[in-house]
Amino acid sequence: MKNLIMLGAPGSGKGTQAENITKWYGIPQISTGDIFRSNIKAGTELGRTAKAYIDSGGLVPDELTINLVKDRLRKPDCANGFILDGFPRTVAQAEALDQFLTGAGTAIDAVASIYVPDETIVARLSGRRVCRGCGKTYHTLYSPPALEGACDKCGGEVVQRADDTEETVRGRLSVYYAQTSPLIERYSSLGLFIEITGHELVADTTREMRDALARVFGA
Repeated sequence: MKNLIMLGAPGSGKGTQAENITKWYGIPQISTGDIFRSNIKAGTELGRTAKAYIDSGGLVPDELTINLVKDRLRKPDCANGFILDGFPRTVAQAEALDQFLTGAGTAIDAVASIYVPDETIVARLSGRRVCRGCGKTYHTLYSPPALEGACDKCGGEVVQRADDTEETVRGRLSVYYAQTSPLIERYSSLGLFIEITGHELVADTTREMRDALARVFGA
């Protein structure tokens, strides 16, 4: 089996690399957000319980999140492995995951984290703009609209989302580091942690990721 945990700050390119890994090894990318949405849509008991917390603005408790992840990992498409994206977020979740996998006769093979300097992430995310009308995205540095403030596609107003301001992005980074620092320490001590550099060219990041995983999985 090929069991992988993916870490990476917002804007690090983690999603792109997870998609690549899915193609390379034929294993599913699993995010807690997707798990919540699919269970809520299917009307499962776990989904209904999670929806009650989400609708009230509260955080879904660890125990419920863990049970949802366990249920997902029992699905047939995880028979050859999986990529966990956004889980675990705490050491308690990591310990519960290890206990579940041990009972299933398997374990985490690697924890891959994409490192990108904060200033690069701030530039990436705070420069993002979106059209109010059609939702097309732009970037002030890399792909601005032809006419400032107007969408090339529909002519709608192009704006910065509230969660893309520099202050908000830095706040999101602080939360991410606070959550993941204990996880990085834990998985480093177990010899599972791999740090990948988030290069300016996505192809370079992809190459480094593939080489690192080939050393772990042998292919």
